[in-house]
Amino acid sequence: MNKEKIDFIFDQFTKQNVLVIGDVMIDSYIFGKVDRISPEAPVPVVNVSRREHRLGGAANVALNLVALGAKVFMVSTVGEDKEAVLFNEMMVKEGIDCSGMVTDANKPTTVKTRVIGNNHQLIRVDAEVDEVSNKEVSLKLFEAVQHIIEHQKINVIVFEDYDKGAISELLITKTVALAQSKGIPVAVDPKKRNFNHYKNVDLFKPNLKEIIEGLKIEFGFDDFLSELKRTHQMLQKNINHKASLITLSERGMFWMDNEITHLEKARFRNISDVSGAGDTVIGVAALCLALGLKGDELTAIANIAGGLVCEYVGVVPIDRKQFYEEVVKCLAVN
Repeated sequence: MNKEKIDFIFDQFTKQNVLVIGDVMIDSYIFGKVDRISPEAPVPVVNVSRREHRLGGAANVALNLVALGAKVFMVSTVGEDKEAVLFNEMMVKEGIDCSGMVTDANKPTTVKTRVIGNNHQLIRVDAEVDEVSNKEVSLKLFEAVQHIIEHQKINVIVFEDYDKGAISELLITKTVALAQSKGIPVAVDPKKRNFNHYKNVDLFKPNLKEIIEGLKIEFGFDDFLSELKRTHQMLQKNINHKASLITLSERGMFWMDNEITHLEKARFRNISDVSGAGDTVIGVAALCLALGLKGDELTAIANIAGGLVCEYVGVVPIDRKQFYEEVVKCLAVN
């Protein structure tokens, strides 16, 4: 693609309204220096220098979309706790519409706490209940989806599933049916529990491990491309989706639909932390989907985005300027 098209794509990113549905959480960080081992147990002692709270899970997808200039509407659950207050304050600060948030009194707000010593993650502590929300909560979530779609022009819907229970089969089925009736494309970043429930969606983005577990198949790495094609075809028979975007870690990304098969190789990066890279990829892919880009173009752009955020410690959204410059550098042709 030429630079003019890249400029057009990034300009159009700022004109998209995106509905994100999924499991949200707070990513808490404790940063410090390690220079000794505890006398109480063979573990490092972290001398704390600062603490941070960041939006995580599906909210990190929303952050990436906002960073690229899109308007984002969030539908999810939080608990009836002080962490929910903090979460909503953080959402409002970032300009994310949280009118679709639903309180689930049966579950706390998910918080993942990472301890970082000398720029390396030492441990993660999760406070969560990952049971699926009950039918009453699921119906409230769908009512929120309906209300947003009725009152806003939504260009694409993203399901960001972390298996924390906000997304139910009921919510998926009703939302996808509504999206189809309105002509709104649906992109999905799945997890194990709902893997086979995302029927009739437009874009399905598992990683290789998730797709092997979800389909319960053996995967032969000797004939890699043929196996990827076979895997897409099996998946299509199972959920009747339009396109697969399979992330392959250091091997890159694979796209397949009825017209295009494309394997995009990973670009060399100084990898610091892969946390949140999938959030960035699905956010960028969803925007490209909304713009009607071809599969090979979408995959190339999303591949660059995922690689860039891996160069930073912790879960961070994409930097629009750096991302644009990298896309021009890697993809622009005269």
